[in-house]
Amino acid sequence: MIEHSNGHSARLTRRRILTLGAGAAFGAAAGLRPAAAVLRIDVTQGNIQPMPVALPDFAGGAQGDVEVARNVTQIITANLRRSGLFAPIDPAAYIEKISNPDAVPRFPDWRAINAQALVTGRVTRQPDGRLKAEFRLWDVFAGQQQAGQQYFTTPDNWRRIGHIISDAIYERLTGEKGYFDTRIVFVDESGPRERRVKRLTIMDQDGANVRYLTRGDELVLTPRFSPTTQEITYMSFGQGDPRVYLLNIETGQREIVGNFPGMTFAPRFSPDGQRVIMSLQQGAASNLFVMDLRSKQTMRLTQTPAIDTSPSYSPDGARVCFESDRGGSQQIYVMSASGGAAQRISFGEGSYSTPVWSPRGDFIAFTKIGQGRFGIGIMKPDGTGERLLTEGFHNEGPTFAPNGRVIMFFRDPGQGPALYTVDITGRNEQRVPTPSFASDPAWSPLLS
Repeated sequence: MIEHSNGHSARLTRRRILTLGAGAAFGAAAGLRPAAAVLRIDVTQGNIQPMPVALPDFAGGAQGDVEVARNVTQIITANLRRSGLFAPIDPAAYIEKISNPDAVPRFPDWRAINAQALVTGRVTRQPDGRLKAEFRLWDVFAGQQQAGQQYFTTPDNWRRIGHIISDAIYERLTGEKGYFDTRIVFVDESGPRERRVKRLTIMDQDGANVRYLTRGDELVLTPRFSPTTQEITYMSFGQGDPRVYLLNIETGQREIVGNFPGMTFAPRFSPDGQRVIMSLQQGAASNLFVMDLRSKQTMRLTQTPAIDTSPSYSPDGARVCFESDRGGSQQIYVMSASGGAAQRISFGEGSYSTPVWSPRGDFIAFTKIGQGRFGIGIMKPDGTGERLLTEGFHNEGPTFAPNGRVIMFFRDPGQGPALYTVDITGRNEQRVPTPSFASDPAWSPLLS
């Protein structure tokens, strides 16, 4: 169980956790009222100065609790630092030692080291064996508490508590949903280049809790997450023609969606998770089809002698973006989700591929190829505002974080592919830790 104090309830499929309201909110200390949104990062700016934030180690009860509390603090610190929006202050600079996280901090001590936000908290073991985690977010310059929350969970969920608290802090200070309590599914690649073993793999967004979903005895490609459940689609070349599978990550249950000769990308889910959209090859042409996952009935969306492929739904399900060479080179088109006329939206030099719609609906990400370089870029759904976020040798396969703020992709400079993230402003490019080479990432929705 993870219980928290916001009074909402939702079922989490991961480890069959239930999220339930846990009574009154973890309120302001010493009679202080929560502050209005005084402290806030404007994430719409292109050049953001990271906010200095202090994160002293959470307090603990027994010796084991102290270690867990410290680990939770480290997860929160790493998440906020990796976002590029926050600059955690070196604990060696702290003047006040937080011994009681319920007490009002000595704000002048934190202002003296230029902390704009302060996070305090505690992790303790309850008599029934559960962990209780609580935190407070303080606006140092206003001298007020901005947020407070408490959670109860089983001891094995301590990492998730760190991610959930990170998301709460991120949302309070940016006004946008966080993305830390999420997972990445990708293709793990090991062994020599000519005999690569490719296994479907899942991990937390920070690289922890790696778990292999397939054994590596068949080639797997392009996993895609459902936006509504902990399910993925992926392609497998076990017996010749590519098969598309639907895999429940929690139960391991796998079912065949179908055999699709000539398919090069796995289908993507519709926003409601009830359908998948795909490209099927017939002769020299490839056209787009949508399949109902329950009835397995398919409907054809395009009918051209060209190659239409790599379709992706808009978050409202009304439109589809895809790549097509119907105009002579690979470009991005947008059309109604029910088919009909398509509008070309990419007009730059080079070719465009692997378009994917942001969960916020404001951008379409793509791979752009020209003069031997591969760029990951974004443009608005009408084709305006195109900009490249990163360029290099063989960048490919963008996937959005569920808040639409960060893009993950893979890059292969020659020796083997690796995963990277970059902010939609083009800042803060970072390599994502994986056990070995890695490609084809897909970002999950928020777990909580």
